[in-house]
Amino acid sequence: MNRVIDLHMHTTASDGLCAPAQLVDEAWAVGIRAMSVTDHDTRSGVEDARKRAGELGIEFTPGIEITAVHSGKDVHVLAYGLPDRIPAIEALLTEQRQARVHRAREIAHRLSRQGAPIDIDGLIASTLTGKAVARPQIARYLIAAGHVATVAEAFDTYLAEGQPAYVPHEGADPTQVVAMIRAAGGMSSLAHPGPLKRDELIPALVDAQLDAIEAYHSAHDEGEQAHYVALALRFGLLVTGGSDYHGPGTRRAEHFGAMGLPAARYAAFRERLGADYEARLAPPRG
Repeated sequence: MNRVIDLHMHTTASDGLCAPAQLVDEAWAVGIRAMSVTDHDTRSGVEDARKRAGELGIEFTPGIEITAVHSGKDVHVLAYGLPDRIPAIEALLTEQRQARVHRAREIAHRLSRQGAPIDIDGLIASTLTGKAVARPQIARYLIAAGHVATVAEAFDTYLAEGQPAYVPHEGADPTQVVAMIRAAGGMSSLAHPGPLKRDELIPALVDAQLDAIEAYHSAHDEGEQAHYVALALRFGLLVTGGSDYHGPGTRRAEHFGAMGLPAARYAAFRERLGADYEARLAPPRG
């Protein structure tokens, strides 16, 4: 079995289907031997995942996918190797999760007007321990209420951009997020830039000290992958990659364990984290 390196996946701490330790078990089973958990706007799943990865011998890098916003559009920034308890980062994440709750309530209000009410209070109550609410969870509540049959139908009918219950995110500008990650001692990577289609943002992100571009992603075809590898080379950036796995039966789940970051690029990634990487990740004493 090949040694797969996957630096982008999600747990029940945000919109994934697998609990953190369960995700690590699934990763091990498909040959992943180096991984990162990158939940949306929360790190609440990292410790359980890190512990289980250590038990199995998977090389683990703590991560997070932070939702930034530019001109009303989401721009996701992956952060790796952030030390624990960075006040500015924690304040940003708390603000982002609160914004997600407000957004979810507005989505639920619009769903009700469309004749598709959901138990929004129940959904929000399930995220009060540092978890983040996202549209796939709302989609699953729509299924449970009998309004749609699949997550894809929920998005196509109600939740996708341009549909009647779509509500855009509000959040920090991506250049601000990148600068905060650098100031906190972490590494930043622009997530899945192919679907984003905002290459014009990259020079400003580089000026803010972006570290990498996620060229290897399950939504990228070979042409997009080559394009973003070339862009990374042009700007002197590293390359990251991962499946963006959200659980069995979810979109692009077939890429889990089948695609990932090449070993040489992962070595460069780990080198950039620095020789003092493990020491920086240790929780503060006292």
